[in-house]
Order: sequence, then C-alpha cells, then structure tokens
Amino acid sequence: MEGIAFSPSNNFNCYPKIHPIKTLTQIPFRFCNYKTNNPNQSHLSFSINSSKTSQTPITQPPPLVVVGSANADIYVEIDRLPTEGETISAKNGQTLAGGKGANQATCGAKLSYPTYFVGQVGDDAHGKLITQALGNGGVRLEYLKSLGGGVPTGHAVVMLQSNGQNSIIIVGGANMSSWPDKLSDQDLDVVKNAGIVLLQREIPDSVNIQVAKAAKGADVTVIMDAGGMDAPMPQELLKFVDIFSPNESELGRLTGMPTDNFEQISLAAAKCHKMGVKQVLVKLGAKGSALFIEGEEPITQPIIPAAQVVDTTGAGDTFTASFAVALVEGKSKRECLNFAAAAASLCVQVKGAIPSMPDRKSVLNLLQSV
Repeated sequence: MEGIAFSPSNNFNCYPKIHPIKTLTQIPFRFCNYKTNNPNQSHLSFSINSSKTSQTPITQPPPLVVVGSANADIYVEIDRLPTEGETISAKNGQTLAGGKGANQATCGAKLSYPTYFVGQVGDDAHGKLITQALGNGGVRLEYLKSLGGGVPTGHAVVMLQSNGQNSIIIVGGANMSSWPDKLSDQDLDVVKNAGIVLLQREIPDSVNIQVAKAAKGADVTVIMDAGGMDAPMPQELLKFVDIFSPNESELGRLTGMPTDNFEQISLAAAKCHKMGVKQVLVKLGAKGSALFIEGEEPITQPIIPAAQVVDTTGAGDTFTASFAVALVEGKSKRECLNFAAAAASLCVQVKGAIPSMPDRKSVLNLLQSV
C-alpha cells in the first residue's frame, strides 16, 4: 500500500513531562511557536516562581482533553460465546484498567501529547487500579474525581474469544452516577483551554452537552465517539460536535439506515451531515476507515495489517485518539487517518485496552516500514 512518511524530527514532536499543577486557572497563557489546527487557540505556558526569577517559562501545546468513562475491564478468555442457558468455562480471567475515556486519554499520553482526563471512579480497588494505570501512562489526573458514598467504579465484562474478537457488557457505576447538574468552572476551564476535546457515550449525555457547548464557545474542536449507550443521539449534542466518529453498526443505529456496503455507509454519513455534523469519521473494522466531509469526496484509509490479532477491545479508542492527536498537531486529514491506522494496528497485538496503547516511536516506525 502507499504509505505516508512521518519524520520524528519534523512532523511529530515529543514533549517533556510537565510537573504537576493544581488547576489550569493558575497557569498564564501565551502564544508559542507551535503548529495547531486552531489558529485562534492560545497555548499553555507556566513558570515556577516567575515573579521572583528570570527562569524561561516551560511551554506545552494546548492539551488533548478527554471527558469520559473509566472502567475496570474483567476479561474472560473463551473459545466461543455461550448459547442461551448454557454455562461454559473460561480459559483465563483477569482485571485490567479500561473504559473508552480512559483508553483514549492513555493513548494520547502514550503518544507523547499532553493529555488531561476528566472523569469519575469509585473509592474502591477498581478505582485505584484505574488511577494507577492512567498515571503510569502519563495522563494528567487533576480532574479525575474519586466518589465516596459506596458508588462503585464502572466496570465491564469482556468476553474475549480466541480469534481476538470480543463482546462486552458494561456496568456504568461512577461513570453514570453523581455527576453535578452543572459542571464546575474548574472542569470547564480545562475544556475551554484545550487544543481538542474527545467525548464518548459512556457518561450521561447531559455532561457531554455541557462540555461540547463550552468547547464550541471557545473555538475548540470536539470529536464525539459514538461508542457507549445504545440510545438516540440528542440533537442538542450533535450541534456542538465537529467530528462524529461511529463504527458501522453505530452509524446504522443513529441514522436508521443500512450500512452493509460503502455506498450505504456514504448515504448514512450524508444523513449525519443533514443532522448538523459536517465531518463523519467512520471506523470500518477490517475494511479500514473513511472520513466523510460535507461537500467533499470521502477520504478512505485501509487497515495496516497486524502481525497477530490478540485483542480488538481498545482498537477503536486508539484509532480515534490517535486521529485527534495528529489533527491537533496540524496534520492533514489523510495523514491523520494513516497515523490512526498505524496506532490501531499496534493496539490489537496486545491484550487489554490500556496496556496495548502504542507509544509514538512504535507508530512512527510502523509508518516508515509500510
């Protein structure tokens, strides 16, 4: 296939780790010479005791902000799914950190892009597991809340078959409970100062609407991953979304249209355009992906074959987050698709969503080899 070359020195830059800060409201903002897809966006910078020293401020690009879910994924490895009324034995079982929001945040951080996660976990062992996994992945956790009162961390049962395919049952827990009716100014501040915002549907729509509205008002790009609850997408949410990213089945459910072939998918994407979303990024599994921009020809991207498919659980989240990182770094849409395809190809070769997130060097090496 025809690949796009990414040079680590000229195209995708790695950034130094930034020492923890309390809130974004403590950080002054100034423009720095960093390429971004939002020409009106200011860039984060801060200095230590800047009033008492002439130390040069440390700068970072406007961050990726992921608002969403964090789950403990309870994996059971099976040869096949049980039929109705049947009990089968699993070959193995273990609990790993996951959830669409946590997956996407870890992916952004592992790609060496400054990433914040806004979400909720319970004050329990699963919550500690997720917090540790996110922190180890380099995600900024100032906006991750631990809930008391017996609210459990969200969790999911992942039935992983020997061919790498999976079926998942989600228990919302803290992801769906105890969100405030109105998000705090502190939470919305990090959204308004983001370079790009990622949302999914494993938290209440009311939260997503507030976040998307705040981002839109600050001219911050919003990508909405359609994965999560199987319910109609509120029109109030769609009007604040810049890029809507479903897979084939999610696109079909949203539009009520068949999505069995590319022509049908194109028509369903066109219906999304009429619903107010100008860009529709469709994940097509083994068939790759396609970006449908209203008034333009679709941009298609084949998969980059994996050496071995072990687990597809986090592939979609890896794809969406990698696309977002490339986009906020100023890459063309075709480059974004290619970068995301490479990241997803690496993700499926490791079991567990968060453990499988690839680093930037691995993605760039794969792109240079295809």
